[in-house]
Amino acid sequence: MKIKQFRNICNVIIILMICILTIYLGTSSYQYVFSYQNESIIYNGNRESNNVSLMFNVYWGTEYLNDILDILQKYNVHTTFFVGGQWVEKEVDLLKKICSFGHEIGNHGYFHKEQEYLDYSQNYDEIYMNHNLVKAHTDVTMNLFAPPSGSFNQSTLDSARELGYKTIMWSKDTIDWRDKDANLIFRRATEKVQGGDLILAHPTKQTLQALPLILEFYKINNLNATTVSECLK
Repeated sequence: MKIKQFRNICNVIIILMICILTIYLGTSSYQYVFSYQNESIIYNGNRESNNVSLMFNVYWGTEYLNDILDILQKYNVHTTFFVGGQWVEKEVDLLKKICSFGHEIGNHGYFHKEQEYLDYSQNYDEIYMNHNLVKAHTDVTMNLFAPPSGSFNQSTLDSARELGYKTIMWSKDTIDWRDKDANLIFRRATEKVQGGDLILAHPTKQTLQALPLILEFYKINNLNATTVSECLK
């Protein structure tokens, strides 16, 4: 009987310790890096700040970018544009315009490949070719890498680290490339949003429509829409 009681007490203590640890990890400002085979992938920024980043992956949607830039400028917001190499080749002037507006430029690979299916050399080339391309046209040295489709493997992380990059994912996804609904995009970008959130978006017609409402929501709720780098501080 005493042994059974002792085991019950031990079980209660273990459960309490797990609950305390869970609460601590959930509230600590340093828990924005998740481990993957001893490497680091960033899913969100500093949870103790009021910074959020509505970041744009750009490989298409060029026709909406000028209006997106105008809205961001109207709200005095600087954010991060992760650009693909083949897009850069065709839209150098627009890339330079994004830079001139004070936005951060991140690397989105060159060919927009599913990087989890690439070996180390192929992963390296995807990042390195785009890095050099953007550097040549803008003199910007990128250090943030967003894998296309969120696809990565160990070689992706190793090559990114070798090239001086942080691998960036997201904590909220508008899924605007699939769901052409401005109201739904607004909800996904704002529902339960909190400091440190990295919110994935793309240059679509419906995102453009939702953008002023999203930025207004952040402003009203004392959230500072900014770049990924600022969000990580």
